[in-house]
Amino acid sequence: MKKIKFMDTSFRDGFQSCYGARVKTEDFIPILKAAVEAGNDNFEIGGGARFQSLYFYCQEDAFDMMDKSREVVGKDINLQTLARGVNVVGLESQSRDIVDLHAKLFKKHGITTIRNFDALMDIRNLAYSGECITNAGLNHQIVIALMGLPPSLNEKYFHSADFYTDKIKEILKADIPFDSLAFKDASGTTPPSIIFESIKNARKLLPKDTIIQFHTHDTAGMAVSCNMAAIEAGADIIDLAMSPVSGGTSQADILSMWQALRGTEYTLDIDEEKILEVEKMFIDQMEKYYLPPEAITVNPVIPFSPMPGGALTSNTQMMRDNGSLKLFGKVIENMREVVEKGGFGTSVTPVSQFYFQQAFTNTVQEKWSKISESYGKMILGYFGNTPTDPDPEIMKIASKQLSLEPTKEDVHDLNDDNPNLGIEYNKNLLKEKGLDQTDENIFISATCGEKGISFLQGNSELGIRYKEDKSENAETSLSANSINSDATKVTVNGKDYEVIIHSE
Repeated sequence: MKKIKFMDTSFRDGFQSCYGARVKTEDFIPILKAAVEAGNDNFEIGGGARFQSLYFYCQEDAFDMMDKSREVVGKDINLQTLARGVNVVGLESQSRDIVDLHAKLFKKHGITTIRNFDALMDIRNLAYSGECITNAGLNHQIVIALMGLPPSLNEKYFHSADFYTDKIKEILKADIPFDSLAFKDASGTTPPSIIFESIKNARKLLPKDTIIQFHTHDTAGMAVSCNMAAIEAGADIIDLAMSPVSGGTSQADILSMWQALRGTEYTLDIDEEKILEVEKMFIDQMEKYYLPPEAITVNPVIPFSPMPGGALTSNTQMMRDNGSLKLFGKVIENMREVVEKGGFGTSVTPVSQFYFQQAFTNTVQEKWSKISESYGKMILGYFGNTPTDPDPEIMKIASKQLSLEPTKEDVHDLNDDNPNLGIEYNKNLLKEKGLDQTDENIFISATCGEKGISFLQGNSELGIRYKEDKSENAETSLSANSINSDATKVTVNGKDYEVIIHSE
């Protein structure tokens, strides 16, 4: 019987998908310790939205969180973080010196492996960041970003097994250093048949001993079947989580997957009784946090308009807070057209946020009358090349509204030429604010902006959603007044709200 390895995503993607990444370190450290004692030896612990969220909402330093996690698990456990290529752990892309600093700092603070992806699958955005990760002495896990498309989009090539196979060929041709390869489906919408063919093809192309890992979400109810397809195709590792941050918008549960494999030629290498006890402890420890119902619900609409599990709950929470949740269904419906006209970039951070921003704008105003800044910059090439050319008419509108010409230039070169990016710019900014110009502070400033500075000044606000603090807002009428960049001003019962969609 073949034992399948897994990475426990509970403490990064689980938190992001279920709680908007707003969880205090002191509340999960005992669970992490118990999970190690139960035999888990591979954890996703930070990066992605679990970097910014600690500064924005938890009044905590992400580097301190990494240090404490390493101290608890010991020196031999794999601690893995998530990075977005040239964007590293922010929504905005960065200059080369910040991309390099990211790798060095995460190595310094106890990380073993960085999973590195680009939502547009522009291989240029993976090349330099991959080199930095490798040069820092970290394991580089390069990513093929997956997304399922509904038949109604009539797209035969993009996000197919052939498309993903060609991307692996591009990675190999570019000679990017990597230690393992992950197939990452943030929206959980890729059909098992495509997963199977893609991993089979990868096995034929990659060096014999290359580790292949598979990641998906259960948002559309397909996680267990997709994991099975990946295993049968030759994946070495799958991503799983523990209750209460498993299923729904998160990963399939460790115990659910163990049960699904019973009677097959595969099994998970776990002591199921010990994991059961850890999950009970985990449920108790997280009891005080507000868990939105959509976080643990299968949503059959998602395959038609792919919304990642890690972004879905942050967006619904934002809409719940300002009383516009009744618009969510229409926004998701509008995402289908936004994905198609935007060039079929994978619906994963930051592109999924760009899609949602534009879909929200198209919902509250006349369609395409206003282009959100980030979506517009994406289709004009300022985050890299989209898989296929965006709609030319939408590009014209974006170019006019944003006063930007389309570009095919390497994003790294664009950012290196930007005087408002980079180590020196952020060092001077810290100096002006009277703050220490450490490498950590420079990176926090670069990736977290004004909210990062507020944290360093001791002025950050606590934004964690606890059960006792949560009051459901009544659904009320909503009308759009104006939209400025990525901020949407809406009026609910005569009161103005500024809606800002961002990663969590």
